[in-house]
Amino acid sequence: MRKIAIHGRRISPDSASYVRDIVKIIESNGREIFVSPEMSAIPESKEIFKNYPHYIPGKDMDTFEAVFSLGGDGTLLDTLTHVGSSQLPILGINLGRLGFLAVISRENIRDALTAYFAGQFIYEDRSLLALETDVPLFDGKNYALNEFAILRKDTSSMIVVKCYLDGEFLNTYWADGLMIATPTGSTGYSLSCGGPVIMPNTHNFIITPVSPHNLNVRPLIISEDSELAFRVESSNQSYQVSLDSRSESIDDQIEFRIKKAPFTTRLIKVEGSSFLDTLRNKLTWGLDKRN
Repeated sequence: MRKIAIHGRRISPDSASYVRDIVKIIESNGREIFVSPEMSAIPESKEIFKNYPHYIPGKDMDTFEAVFSLGGDGTLLDTLTHVGSSQLPILGINLGRLGFLAVISRENIRDALTAYFAGQFIYEDRSLLALETDVPLFDGKNYALNEFAILRKDTSSMIVVKCYLDGEFLNTYWADGLMIATPTGSTGYSLSCGGPVIMPNTHNFIITPVSPHNLNVRPLIISEDSELAFRVESSNQSYQVSLDSRSESIDDQIEFRIKKAPFTTRLIKVEGSSFLDTLRNKLTWGLDKRN
């Protein structure tokens, strides 16, 4: 029997009925269900999944047909850490507000899953960025779908980040922080810091400063085949680095290197879903009486 993995972090009481429907639809299509330990521990879904086996995140993930991420975009980013380099396809089902990654709304679950099990879907491979350092960070999960960021911490002082592009000095950034965003991440933290929206299938990264001291320092789009190196120049100041929603505190002056990861994230896109539709809905484009 083919297997489906399910992961979630939080389920609201009014979403429990949708979770039950998802389980019924999966089983009616002849799939065996495995759940993440976090999913089975959620009070609102504990009863639903009490008799289902667990999967171990990061282990034997290529034995599954797909993993269903139940929650918002943050849950899908967490699901990515379970999938790792296996490239197991991820279907994002949003049990809250519409997301850029988890685009299937609660009202469209039945139609979307019907389309999925009928084979009416395509795979979208999204580029990831990989972090390399001389010290171990992030428990070996050194990749991100949205962005890598260096941010000031516990101080009102700016940090100073020296940046090199393909071995050549690019700029010294005096700012609250600096991030490198993927096309997928262009609609996230980077966008809130003034970065551009770029289409998911473009092959670029974005260097976006966070509240830069110099107003002539603007976001920069570079090829995803580029390699970047960073060093925080500020002395006697701790700061933090993050990969998507995961972060670690740093006290040393170490070098960070960013490049395209050797594997991608594979998202499931069912018929009827569109990035442009999501973009218009999230950013309220076109809501003008002239249209």
